[in-house]
Amino acid sequence: MFDAQGLKDLLGNMQKSVNDLEEKTKSNIYTAKSAGGLVSVTMNGAGELIDLSIDDSLLEDKESLQILLMSALNDVYKSVDEGRKSMAMNLFGDVKLF
Repeated sequence: MFDAQGLKDLLGNMQKSVNDLEEKTKSNIYTAKSAGGLVSVTMNGAGELIDLSIDDSLLEDKESLQILLMSALNDVYKSVDEGRKSMAMNLFGDVKLF
């Protein structure tokens, strides 16, 4: 027999878990560096850029700066994405549908 209240409770618990996950995700910090630390970018788990550091030696070489900045940003975005996936897998691993 179909248990509508049970399904409603399950969905309500899942929504709360997703909201909690979003808050936890925001508190995670990810940093990526390129060229041995000449460029460093830091993002939170929501994908918001919270810090950017560029060594003064790169300020005169626009092309190198662009390449290194793109590299660091791509790396940190990958880390944020992997962190989100990992937390989601943990969330859904705890959910028992049956």
